[in-house]
Amino acid sequence: MKLRSLFTGLLLAATALVDAATQYGNNSERAACRQITKWQTLYNRWLGNTLRARKTGCTRDNIIYRQEWGSLLRTQRIEYTEAVECLAKKQPVSPKADVPGARNPYDDFVAQHIKSSPHVHFSGLFYPFHRYFVYLYETALRNECGYKGAQPYWDWTLAWQDPVNGTIFDGSPTSLGGNGKFIPNALPTKVTAFGIEVIVPHASGGGCVQSGPFRERTWTVNLGPATLNSSTKPGPMGLGYNPRCLKRDISTAYAANTRPIKVRYQLEHCGDDLECFGFLTEDLNSTRTGRHYT
Repeated sequence: MKLRSLFTGLLLAATALVDAATQYGNNSERAACRQITKWQTLYNRWLGNTLRARKTGCTRDNIIYRQEWGSLLRTQRIEYTEAVECLAKKQPVSPKADVPGARNPYDDFVAQHIKSSPHVHFSGLFYPFHRYFVYLYETALRNECGYKGAQPYWDWTLAWQDPVNGTIFDGSPTSLGGNGKFIPNALPTKVTAFGIEVIVPHASGGGCVQSGPFRERTWTVNLGPATLNSSTKPGPMGLGYNPRCLKRDISTAYAANTRPIKVRYQLEHCGDDLECFGFLTEDLNSTRTGRHYT
């Protein structure tokens, strides 16, 4: 019953998202940007009023402000990537019997996401889990590595037309690393999860990251793959030791799923129906696949 409900919901969500461009028209990206900015302004105003009334707990004096990656100073971006690299040099806390491949606390977080994924996707737990997960990761960077900032976020709508040259992936020292080395004639990637199979076409890279932080020979991915069909099977659920470089294959086709009209539609279409919003969030044509497969 749950599986049938899942596929029914996804089918309806897919139809809705395909209709989004028709509803808003092909020349409404600027209008969508204006609407998103308006919502952000209203939220900031509400948050400010709420904090002014607070005397204990989260107040104006102790709140941590998260910023979009591109709005950070260059020095702040480097401080963040250095903190991530620092975390990868610490000892893991996961029991060896549970996560035999973990080599550092960064792997601990990867392992927890792998283990939790079957329970927190396509359910009401999706948003609360990931909010708490990010908070714990942010706390680890601050407590374990002396990071003074907050976890940055990525505004997908800023560089959806050219993500390779956006501040996140431009390969500079102040980015999160560049694209992967281009692999000619590379095969598509088959992703399977929750009974769903997605074929992700080869795009502009496919090999090891070549520039910026987390490039080849400076960063090692130790766990996974967990849901990819692969000849490598490093332990149950991808929790065994499987060291390799970080690969990227940046796709403008999938980046288009994060364009402003998609974001606006996803926020407007369901009103206060959270079940509808949940299906839209995880639909294969949604912003989620855009940010995952970009």
